[in-house]
Amino acid sequence: MSLMDYTGYAAAICTTSAYIPQVVRVWRTRSTKDISLKMFLVLVTGLALWLTYGFLKGEIPIIAANGVTLMLAGIILFFKLRHG
Repeated sequence: MSLMDYTGYAAAICTTSAYIPQVVRVWRTRSTKDISLKMFLVLVTGLALWLTYGFLKGEIPIIAANGVTLMLAGIILFFKLRHG
């Protein structure tokens, strides 16, 4: 792998793992009061589009990073819709 590949994987790990503390907090507290519904709807839509793009291009790093991030953001969105 090249330096460019390592950079891409490091970026994917950083941006994806950034959602984990928020998911844990929402899961524990069941509170999403301060989370913007519109922002998460746009985010989840964008992540789904990136995931589709990754599949169409056959790019595993794009698929993996956006698949995991979509799952994490989807959990937050689920709690936002369920618990307001």
